[in-house]
Amino acid sequence: MPSIFITGGAAGIGLATAERFSREGWTVGVYDVDADGLAKVKANHPEWITGTLDVRDENQWAQALEEFTSHTGGTLDVLDNNAGILVAGLITDISADAVRRQIEIDALGVALGAQIAHPYLKRTPGAHLVNISSASAIYGQPEIAVYSATKFFVAGLTEALELEWENDDIRVVGIWPLWAKTALAQNDAKSTKTLGVRITPEQVADKVWESVHPSAQDKLLHRTSYTVGLHTTVLANAAKFVPNFVSRTINKYLAQS
Repeated sequence: MPSIFITGGAAGIGLATAERFSREGWTVGVYDVDADGLAKVKANHPEWITGTLDVRDENQWAQALEEFTSHTGGTLDVLDNNAGILVAGLITDISADAVRRQIEIDALGVALGAQIAHPYLKRTPGAHLVNISSASAIYGQPEIAVYSATKFFVAGLTEALELEWENDDIRVVGIWPLWAKTALAQNDAKSTKTLGVRITPEQVADKVWESVHPSAQDKLLHRTSYTVGLHTTVLANAAKFVPNFVSRTINKYLAQS
């Protein structure tokens, strides 16, 4: 039975992903720092493996992965680096702690997860590392500048590891949603209002499922990015071809409307 380990899995996109893979018969591990959320998950899904994990702590990573893989014969088919936080506001208005926590959870946590999960993924034929990126990595976003920057980090890490781990038979991909109907979208960033919150967690979960069941073309072209929603696809494709000043103008409009 294939297995997936999901960080930040007690709610939102992580929970929807757990439910999606569980329906397909996968062994699901949901790890989070939210004790109340984990208790609800355990009550609703006693067959899932759950545990506490602060993704900023490499020792907790090592312990959580060892615990989870003790149920899977030491293998891991998918690590879903889903945990993340967002603190909206001008960078001059948010606290230094808010800056630090976003960088540590959204960037450092992803890198530590990849590093510590690598031995488990390497011993599993056809394994996947899935990193949850964001449409905010297409062009830097005002009012969520630090969050946006961490997603540029995730995008770069994804591309680099896809090359590093090719010979290990580990496929590395990133998922790029726009605002989804989760707690992360409950903020005052102007782009939230301009673009709206239209994507559901289930849509993102379906894209995670798609990414770890790639088509022959995806494999041939070494596809690393999976956009979620029409707006994200349009913005991502446009950014590849239009001059930088056009991208800047579009994003300025989105942030100021």
